[in-house]
Amino acid sequence: MTRARFIGALVALVALSVGAMIALADDYPSHPITMLIGFPPGGPTDTLGRILADAMGRTLGQTVVVETVSGASGTIATGRVVHASPDGYTIGIGNWTSHVGSPALYKLDYDIIKDLRPVSLLAESPLWIVGKNALPPKTASELIAWLKSNPHTATFGSIGAGSAAQLCGISLAQKTGAHFQYVPYRGGGPAMQDLIGGQIDLSCLEASQTLGNVQAGRFKAFGVMSEQRWPKSPDTPTMIESGVPGLSISFWHGLWTTKATPKPIVDRLDKAVMTALADPKVRQRIESLGQVIFPAQQQNPAALAAYHKAELDKWWPIIKAANIKVD
Repeated sequence: MTRARFIGALVALVALSVGAMIALADDYPSHPITMLIGFPPGGPTDTLGRILADAMGRTLGQTVVVETVSGASGTIATGRVVHASPDGYTIGIGNWTSHVGSPALYKLDYDIIKDLRPVSLLAESPLWIVGKNALPPKTASELIAWLKSNPHTATFGSIGAGSAAQLCGISLAQKTGAHFQYVPYRGGGPAMQDLIGGQIDLSCLEASQTLGNVQAGRFKAFGVMSEQRWPKSPDTPTMIESGVPGLSISFWHGLWTTKATPKPIVDRLDKAVMTALADPKVRQRIESLGQVIFPAQQQNPAALAAYHKAELDKWWPIIKAANIKVD
């Protein structure tokens, strides 16, 4: 084949591929979409995903089927999204653990940034520092002073290797000079039970999952690990307000699809997310869970990409320096 014929064939192939992608985008979606969730049913990620899937389906005119693929802290479900056909029919909701903490620890066959196509930031649920009722401190400021005076005393419930809860404890220790005795748990439920029973002193848990116990007086909340106070508990200060600059970590959620998915399809998915999160009924359901919806200007692929990268740049050095290992 001459060079001219080769170039001509290549141009024709490119044109054919572009035409196929345009046709695919014009017809999208023509059948149900699968949303993969890498965490067990009933948790904050699963509940958010199901609310979002239902609302997106109404906008897209097709059912968004939720499929749970739990394991390896969400990385198995993410891998399914990575290796799916790039046609927009497989999407995945992820969070801090699956897209920041776990990729720093697990040996994956994909790159968490390069091999996914961002769609939108969704919502975040704050973590907060909670402690057993018998602890002497009553406020966050008193807790910080107590930790500095008793650096080797407190036990700290840690939830999973490389989780946001564990990094929360590590950051608190680094910034206060405390040296915790870490007690590992497989989930927030057992840690809460031991806090109630007084078997551990402190933990860093999702505020939305523990608010009921705090309100019932079973254990106490000292401070929120976010930049602003949490609307569900406006009288609880942030740890930053309480004298620990930079002490914040957010359990945030985003939506991704497969890397080479055409932009028009990604745009349709993003529009469906924005429409869902602007719906007052959907917002009420999400906010009733204690989650805070990202502003509309951050509900787009570029914002998710930038936010995600900033989180990796912030937390991966801390995770590696802490020499955290997975079982």
